[in-house]
Amino acid sequence: MRILMVTPYPPARDGIAAYAVQEVARLRREGHDVEVLSPTPSAAHHHLDLARRCAPLALAARLRSYDRVIVQFHPDVFYPPGATPGRHVETSIALAGAFAAAAAAGGEVEVRVHEADYNLSRRSLRALGMRLMWRQVRRVVVHTEAERASFAATFGISPAGLAVADHGSHFSPRTTLDRAGARRRLGLPEDETMFLAIGFIQPHKGFDRAVRAFARVRPPRARLEVVGSVRVEEPAYLDHLDELRALVGATPGAALREGYLSDEAFDVWLVAADVVVLPYRHIWSSGVLERASMFDRPVIATRVGGLAAQAPPGTVLVEDDDELAEAMQAAARRSTPPPPPSRLEALPWPPPGASRGEVMAVVQGRAEAERRVRGTAAPLAPGPRSAGASVLARLPPLRSPVPAGRPSRRLVKRLTRRLVAWQVDPIVAHVNRLHRAVLDAVSAPDQRLGGE
Repeated sequence: MRILMVTPYPPARDGIAAYAVQEVARLRREGHDVEVLSPTPSAAHHHLDLARRCAPLALAARLRSYDRVIVQFHPDVFYPPGATPGRHVETSIALAGAFAAAAAAGGEVEVRVHEADYNLSRRSLRALGMRLMWRQVRRVVVHTEAERASFAATFGISPAGLAVADHGSHFSPRTTLDRAGARRRLGLPEDETMFLAIGFIQPHKGFDRAVRAFARVRPPRARLEVVGSVRVEEPAYLDHLDELRALVGATPGAALREGYLSDEAFDVWLVAADVVVLPYRHIWSSGVLERASMFDRPVIATRVGGLAAQAPPGTVLVEDDDELAEAMQAAARRSTPPPPPSRLEALPWPPPGASRGEVMAVVQGRAEAERRVRGTAAPLAPGPRSAGASVLARLPPLRSPVPAGRPSRRLVKRLTRRLVAWQVDPIVAHVNRLHRAVLDAVSAPDQRLGGE
């Protein structure tokens, strides 16, 4: 069968690209003739900027030549940034025409939905346009039952016409190392519990939540590794990276490893980890969760999107930052190896007839020795307004608006933005600093009242 896959593709730094390349490899192993069309120059056979106005027409001409078309769908690939409702509907109608043309030519169109805006009103222009588009697709695939229900409710599509596919069905391990070998390769100690937050660094991934939870727990003989890179160098993402750097720098035991990872390097980090932390603010399905499961790594994840349905048995699901900290504390206790007997044997019990003070001194000494050896986590330090902190942590930083509208209006808005930036940017930065200060104040324990 001659197949065209429309998708971001390596070397693009994109999770969908990594997903697609594995599916392409599987299809080729099955004997299919597979070609790839990507929105940017890449290792694909064809390139087409899919967000351009004329792109759906050019796409329609290409789709007719294949027996089957698989589209890895993400809104950012097909809709221009800041598109007005009118432009959004125009794009949806044009894509509907492209999919209908492919079907009329005898091709089978299948769309894998990696992300969609399920917060749209069913009667909004955007939702109506997309509903028309989805009705031209013979097979729409999502990754969880929760997505299936949300998709059907938002776009008015019968759930019977939506398929659910395992996110990791095409995944295969890219390393044969064990935990000890992975840690040697990464230069990490083998006798520490390692928490890992890995992937593209974006506000919705919530890696800052993992760092704050780790700082509250303060587990001895443990470390938190935040590993990844910014996917696109947009101001919002770069600001978040700066905030994350500062937060990690102020948290003992935490480290930030910046850089794009190959598939093999990604898997090496997973194998080296004791616990994978997915503190997402919003997401529908996670490739990291699938790969962690492939290596039998314990996972702590927030209960958002479709993660609860996707997560394998044994995954710890948390609702907020307090539960995240408690789960990390419990995981640190479980992962710490038992103490060598020699440490406690060095503290013999007092002889018969010893005073109460002498007995209590030995009891306290043995307890302290066991605490140091076991690496028992310090008592969780709840912030005085932990519920408020959980709400504040979900608020995104203030950002300057993205110019939108017709080309002439966008130009005017950009010029205006440059003229007033010297006044507006300091205010935005100051508001974000106040937000971080308030969040830190309500999250951290008041040491002055905690006692010694």
